[in-house]
Amino acid sequence: MISSPQIRRLTYSDLPQVIAIERRAFPTPWSLAMFVLELSKPSGICLAATRDRRIVAYLVCSRYDSVWHIMNVAVDPRWLRQGLATALLGRLFEQVGDAEAQFTLEVRCSNEPAIELYQRHGFRSAGVRRRYYQDNGEDALIMWRTTPGSSGYATGMRVEDQLAAEPARP
Repeated sequence: MISSPQIRRLTYSDLPQVIAIERRAFPTPWSLAMFVLELSKPSGICLAATRDRRIVAYLVCSRYDSVWHIMNVAVDPRWLRQGLATALLGRLFEQVGDAEAQFTLEVRCSNEPAIELYQRHGFRSAGVRRRYYQDNGEDALIMWRTTPGSSGYATGMRVEDQLAAEPARP
């Protein structure tokens, strides 16, 4: 039986391991500068999942006004399907600590395992960003996790409409 991962705050000293995972996990990886920028934001939450003190997955989430934007979730391909992304999302929701918090993210339309993961955690499709991914022009599915009874729900829906209507990135 595989033990549960340790989840902790991501730090600057973790970046060499993070960059290595990023390059294995994505066709167009984030740069070191992008990770440094996200780690420098005081309102963000950046988490690492470790096994035997080695990083095997990470999550980067930024806060914009009242909305949390999950910017990056990656699992080392050698550690897929072991509950690491679920553990990271669970810790994120725990740290935010607000059952009515709104979360959004973009995911490749072809990434069915990730879409299913996000749906299991209460995310729902809200639109598509056409040709969002620059490496191959693939569309991104926009997903939101909101609480219908929350005061921010209507605002979240308007934001969804705005995001879905945005032109594609060059």
